[in-house]
Amino acid sequence: MKTTAEHLSEPGMTAATGDKTSFDVEGMTCASCARRVEKTLADQPGVLQAGVNLATEKATVTMEAGHDADALIPVIDSLGYKLIPKRSAEGHGSLGSEEVHGEHEGHDHGIDVRVEDDRTKTAWNRFLLAAALTVPAVLLAMVGPMHAPWARWTQGLLVTPVLFYAGRQFLISAYKQARHRAANMDTLVTIGTLAAFGLSASNLFSAHGDIYFETAGVIITFLLLGKYFEHRSKSRASSALKALLSLGAKEANVLRDGIEVPIPLSDLQVGDLMRVRPGEKVPTDGIIEEGSSSLDESMLTGETVPVDKEPGDSVFGATVNASGSIKVRVTKVGEETALARIAALVEEAQTRKAPIEHLADRVSSIFVPAVILLALLTLAAWVLTGHTFEEGVLAAVAVLIIACPCAMGLATPAAVMVGTGRGAQLGILIKGGDVLERAGDLDTVILDKTGTLTEGRMTLGDVQAAPGHEESGVLAIAASLEDLSEHPIARAIADGARIKGLSLQEVADFESSTGLGVTGSVSGRTVKVGRASFVGSTDPQGDLAEAALRSESAGHTVIWVSLDDAPLGIVSVSDSLKPGAKEAVRRLRDLGMKTVMITGDNRPAAEAVAESVGVDSVLAEVLPEDKVAEVRRLQAEGRRVAMVGDGINDAPALAQADLGIAMGTGTDVALEAADLTLLGGDPSLAPAAIELSRRTLATIKQNLFWAFGYNVAAIPLAALGLLSPMIASAAMAFSSVSVVMNALRLRRFGLERSGTIRG
Repeated sequence: MKTTAEHLSEPGMTAATGDKTSFDVEGMTCASCARRVEKTLADQPGVLQAGVNLATEKATVTMEAGHDADALIPVIDSLGYKLIPKRSAEGHGSLGSEEVHGEHEGHDHGIDVRVEDDRTKTAWNRFLLAAALTVPAVLLAMVGPMHAPWARWTQGLLVTPVLFYAGRQFLISAYKQARHRAANMDTLVTIGTLAAFGLSASNLFSAHGDIYFETAGVIITFLLLGKYFEHRSKSRASSALKALLSLGAKEANVLRDGIEVPIPLSDLQVGDLMRVRPGEKVPTDGIIEEGSSSLDESMLTGETVPVDKEPGDSVFGATVNASGSIKVRVTKVGEETALARIAALVEEAQTRKAPIEHLADRVSSIFVPAVILLALLTLAAWVLTGHTFEEGVLAAVAVLIIACPCAMGLATPAAVMVGTGRGAQLGILIKGGDVLERAGDLDTVILDKTGTLTEGRMTLGDVQAAPGHEESGVLAIAASLEDLSEHPIARAIADGARIKGLSLQEVADFESSTGLGVTGSVSGRTVKVGRASFVGSTDPQGDLAEAALRSESAGHTVIWVSLDDAPLGIVSVSDSLKPGAKEAVRRLRDLGMKTVMITGDNRPAAEAVAESVGVDSVLAEVLPEDKVAEVRRLQAEGRRVAMVGDGINDAPALAQADLGIAMGTGTDVALEAADLTLLGGDPSLAPAAIELSRRTLATIKQNLFWAFGYNVAAIPLAALGLLSPMIASAAMAFSSVSVVMNALRLRRFGLERSGTIRG
């Protein structure tokens, strides 16, 4: 059975294969921007699906075959935004700490730390400049000779660079939007600040009337401070993914003509032979050619116990060689490695929207034009009710500034970004925001037994032969057929026979019946191995039936063997509970879940396991289609069902369930069918994943409530003149920062239960 890392290192398990392309998007400032870019991308020929995330400033596009994603770049450029393809250099080594820390050009899965740090630094410098010029302007407006001509001119001179240099990003963005007959948050900021500045300049040159330069300066200064905190918060929010990517080694020791040569990861090629000493990180994915060791793969799977490896076994970049010296042949580099693909899956999850986010998108799309109309109505109302034009302008400016919908645009993607990132740290891969929302309202969990609650590593138990036959002969014949199957029970029987030194025989006409057993011909005679009902002759009154009953009562699984439809014997295999199984079931029940264990195993064995872990009910001796039927039955009762499984036979049920959770030690088909993957195969991660999803969904709802509530409450106050433009700008900046800071609380998820949840 393959590990999670092996599945993820295969082409089918990445977000970057096929016709899916990722881009960085520059120039977005609010939800309206993100929605416009997304809609434009989705409307282009050949685009099957498009997703844009404001918080991560990423776009993911799925194209039809034969269409070039680069054709989208000029289309988005024409809107005033910049679309930057995220490509890695060909032939580069595994993603390691060098690339993550920005020592190489380009983007590695969107986590370009240098770019984010530069943006944060630039935002801080612009804020400092704006503050240094605005503070004296405010002082001149409040104290001393505020009406003296020199004071009025000084205020104008101080604020001009604040608006047109430090705050030019808002003006440029608004201009680009206006060229395309569109509007966004920056449109509101630009209209508001230019209105205050323009009115002040008019009064300055006419030498009568009040001036409001300090208002424009304070608005820009507060907005720049908000931008700084926003960039800083985004950087912290993506720290989980950055930490994941920074785990890699910086160089590799490659053997060239028998000589060991240290080279940077970017120079590694598929086929290179590396030496990895004890205590060193494996530079990239490969296969051991010489030596044996134990490797700590906890950074990929979450499992703290080192995994024994020998020649022919796969190893993965950034895992730690715990003991022996090994030589490894490179098989994957760069974005093809398991580590990079996990990062790609996490990033893709951050661009998939939760259904609740579409509400914010729809509101934001009509919000800006509505606010501009409301500001004009406010101005008209003030003038028509006998107030001065200047008073009306200030009220209208306050409405424009207070209504900027930044917080709405960040409410969901910020929480999704932090939630999925924290999940990755804990060994929980979540496929997107839609998965988080579905996981939030589950009430029933169906747990597969083998490989989910139990280790899934069956071991051979007792063998009982029918009268006139020998136990070794029964085992040899059964193992000959089972050796052609990949089922865990089959592997246990075949491996057990080999350990006993038995020779396996040639099998003809082999046929597998999923969930039932296998059939084949050995030396011209028909052999069946499987369930009692499948084999057909179960010796209901004889010694075999009594032996089978004893084994099943002890929790073992009994496999029947027949030869030419006559009972030949029985073989028992057993499995052991995973260490976290009981705790997982207890915590699921604490979360209010009904727990159901489902298995194709016999009822006595299933009930023995069910009793030991404490599930509410058990379904035994079920076929794969029965699992699907059980999911549908529960859904028909109005229940929201999660299915946790790991095998091929679980895939239909995983796909049918409201939420499919695959154990990371499972099969390719199960991993593909699931919405959520538990990397280490630890069942205690199942309740952790559901709880994390609930926490994330709750955070999204909190963010949206405060974002909507803030606008609903504040706009009328601004329209009535109860909020000055300066206070409005401070409040607007705070609202954006507050939703991101609220989302950042998810980074502590699991720390309060470090004994049961890794973190």
